[in-house]
Amino acid sequence: MHTVKPYLISYNLTRRCNLKCRHCYLDAGELEGRFDMSTEEVVSVIDSIAELNPSAMLILTGGEPLLRDDIFQIVSHASGRGFTVFIGTNGTGLSAHMVRRLKESGAKGVGISLDSVREEVHDEFRGVRGAWRETMRAMDILNQEGMPFQVQFSVTEENKGELKDMLHLALQKGATALNIFFLVCTGRGEKSTDLSPSEYEAVITEIAELSRDYEDRIMVRSRCAPHIFRVADRINPSLLKGLTSGCIAAKGYMRITPDGYVTPCPYIPEDGSEDMNIKHRSIRDIWYGSELFQRLRSAEPGGKCGGCEYSELCGGCRARALALKGDIMAEDPMCGYTPQESPRQRTKPVWTQSALERLNRIPFFIRPMIKEGIERYARMKGIREITPELLSELKKRFRR
Repeated sequence: MHTVKPYLISYNLTRRCNLKCRHCYLDAGELEGRFDMSTEEVVSVIDSIAELNPSAMLILTGGEPLLRDDIFQIVSHASGRGFTVFIGTNGTGLSAHMVRRLKESGAKGVGISLDSVREEVHDEFRGVRGAWRETMRAMDILNQEGMPFQVQFSVTEENKGELKDMLHLALQKGATALNIFFLVCTGRGEKSTDLSPSEYEAVITEIAELSRDYEDRIMVRSRCAPHIFRVADRINPSLLKGLTSGCIAAKGYMRITPDGYVTPCPYIPEDGSEDMNIKHRSIRDIWYGSELFQRLRSAEPGGKCGGCEYSELCGGCRARALALKGDIMAEDPMCGYTPQESPRQRTKPVWTQSALERLNRIPFFIRPMIKEGIERYARMKGIREITPELLSELKKRFRR
């Protein structure tokens, strides 16, 4: 499995934050940056990540990463190592000068969090009055300064009916994408009310429909909801573009905490073990050698997730299974779908020589991800041989 590389890394640079969001998986706050790594330590972490995959997408987030005085130095170093660097921020306090410095340092985009089109709902959720207006102002600055940005929207009971309005707001502000997140009960999110399985199904169905109807104007994607691939197979196959199906935790994604713990995704909490901390074990050894990462790559999920005909496309959210069932490989309790048939025979499909030659023309840093995705799709559809004709069909089907 040493061909598997992380292509998406989320690095929580700090627990310090000027907001007190109800759903924060990191339980960040004003005084929580006391034990943040130094600039030199962060630079060393970035160098260690580069040994795994210097071409990965690196999301620098928090807490609130812009509260770090050295954020521009960190961005510059990461960009210089070859990473595609994005900043995850709540946008409050963002200025035109800061945006220009981020661009000069090499940042390629910003993810900005917004939880409602209604000011009072967002401010209550974020725990600070005036946060909504500050975030609106930040979007205008990003747009004016030509910095690409995406809107990050977390679905809750209070805002689940706002999807289309949020999409229109994102379009109005000039966002390149709307990313819709689903709560996982970790951190302060343990106290948040999650959607019911039927509400969850209705929301992911609406996401698939909106992504289809607006795909020429803005990218609409769900996060932490692998079930979208099951719905997309029926409503909007273009969501399968890239073939990054299912939960990508430990398969292409990892997270690093402010104090050096490595987890397969931000919603899987650190266990406090030295074996999972980069201060005591190399990040390469954790990625390839830890029992948790290996299990997520090789084990089949339990319950109906493992017995579902969509297990190759979906497989359920592993973080939610851990949070609600206590077993990371248990079935996802959020899914209300009842499997209709047994999974296809999971024999690894064979690549023809001409198909492999075509695969080898794909840039090397994303080639393993694409290869794995194509094989997953083939297994899900019962296809035993991967040919150039199949690759052409998939390219045409998933083209936006």
